[in-house]
Amino acid sequence: MAILSHPPRIGNAERDQRLVNLRHSMNEGNLDAVIVTPGSNMRYFFGEAFYESERFVGALITGDSIIFICPKFEDTAVIAKLPMALEMAYWEEHESPFALIASLFSDHGVRRCALDANCSYGHAARLFDALSQLENPIAYGSAATIFTTLRAAKSPQEIDLMLAAKQLTLDVHATIFGWIQPGMKASAVIAEIDRLHRAGGADNGNSFCAVQFGEATSHPHGVPGDPALQAGELILIDTGCTIDGYNSDITRTYALSKMDREIEALWHLEKEAQQAAFDCAAIGTACEAVDKAARDVLIRHGLGPDYELPGLPHRTGHGIGLDIHEGPYLVKGDETPLTVGMCFSNEPMIVVPGRFGIRLEDHFHITPTGPKWFTLPQNDLYQPFG
Repeated sequence: MAILSHPPRIGNAERDQRLVNLRHSMNEGNLDAVIVTPGSNMRYFFGEAFYESERFVGALITGDSIIFICPKFEDTAVIAKLPMALEMAYWEEHESPFALIASLFSDHGVRRCALDANCSYGHAARLFDALSQLENPIAYGSAATIFTTLRAAKSPQEIDLMLAAKQLTLDVHATIFGWIQPGMKASAVIAEIDRLHRAGGADNGNSFCAVQFGEATSHPHGVPGDPALQAGELILIDTGCTIDGYNSDITRTYALSKMDREIEALWHLEKEAQQAAFDCAAIGTACEAVDKAARDVLIRHGLGPDYELPGLPHRTGHGIGLDIHEGPYLVKGDETPLTVGMCFSNEPMIVVPGRFGIRLEDHFHITPTGPKWFTLPQNDLYQPFG
């Protein structure tokens, strides 16, 4: 398997533009400040996700300043991880980081703010308690909608990173198909997929991996245990990795020997539903319409309706980027119109309870001329990579 040719990583110029876009959204929402906390939003704006612990770390963004807040004893480690120079504000172990934020609000005249939805309830509650002590009341809410909207349309650089991740995962899938055989345990297959991802240049091997055989394929995210593949069983493998933090997530369902007619027929129906969702994904189309297009195919063949089984038990797809699942979603009720740069999984799984499940999952992104596959869909139950 070839080692990945790594596309350029996201640089400070793109991050600077993201902050410009954020401040534009803040102005439109009449916000004086936004607080970003550890997680994918932190990585989006500052190149490092960090992690949340009992010690608060975060960034306060106002109209004219960016202040990174962290424990004083962690200053050298935090500064080393940040790809750009930022104003720093420190708190000592006996001090409250939330009182520090409240004082920064006073210094910068903040009256309306939005908090990262990744922030834990514990930190949020202590922050809001500290803000309540200020002489002038602070209006606060969630930054979830702002961040989702900013991150939904990917840049060309983000598209390239996801394309590299998805191509690597597809290559891993193809290698596994030529290697897997009856008698192998699911854990051994997962370990080999991890090894191949690492060898190919992924950030940290598998970001996740589900290997399911036979009846276990009817459970969308698998069941506990470590079964061995039996001759004649259906195989479902769902796995992905990250490149510079950007995710792949591809599922293949195939067989090493002849299956019965029902499995063959539903495999082709799954492919038809996946294609219908892709064909529906025109610029301006509501996300929920793409889900409906796939579901309508299944209903015409007597499956469903809605989430009833046999049929499709979950949404048709999810947005993808720095989070493996991120908004918007291809699901009933999400009326977000498709725009250039949006990226989605396309996986209208068919489940026959207690017997088998079939999921074909690839991803597409919206271009000026419509949807474009990141990776080409599977074309055959028995020769999935032929």
